[in-house]
Amino acid sequence: MPNEMSAKDLQDRLGLIESMIVEGRHSTARWGWCFVLWGVAFYVAMAWAEWGSHQALSWPLTMIAASVLTVILAGSRATRMHPGTTLGRAVSSVWIAVGVSMFVLLFVLGWERLLEPPIFMGTVSGMLGAANGASSLILKWRVQFACALLWWATCIACVMGTSPQSTAALVAAIFLCQIVFGVYAMIVDARRQKQGGMAHA
Repeated sequence: MPNEMSAKDLQDRLGLIESMIVEGRHSTARWGWCFVLWGVAFYVAMAWAEWGSHQALSWPLTMIAASVLTVILAGSRATRMHPGTTLGRAVSSVWIAVGVSMFVLLFVLGWERLLEPPIFMGTVSGMLGAANGASSLILKWRVQFACALLWWATCIACVMGTSPQSTAALVAAIFLCQIVFGVYAMIVDARRQKQGGMAHA
């Protein structure tokens, strides 16, 4: 009897874990707009750094503006969002920690003029690969893990390739891993809401 109860208890716990993972994917899908926003912000910063005036300010000011806009939009959507889950908080923590680390590291290295463009692009790609990889492993989400693999491949291409190859790789990765993935996540979320929360990512 105790063995049967523990087997049932184990099955219940596995079911709970699986439902938490699915809810974590749904929570991430609700943030699809954020992936798109940051993809556009990366493009704006790159264009400003290449063709604008006061190029040294391009990345810090664009990233600060994107951060402020993210907080404002997240706050306005908070009333429509579902309560946070443990997995949702874990994934959010990964993204916040990586985002703060990227900002601090890149700002300090850029300020001290220690960062060459290929190293800058490789660092951004590698850290975004880490965030997507951790998030996808927590959520068991293959599509996001594909984004992580692409970011890591971009990191290699940026550091080992020529300057045009580095830029092309980064532009492509931003499009696929930020904008396309963000739109995909928004579609998954919209479909789930339309079907009453039953769609799977």
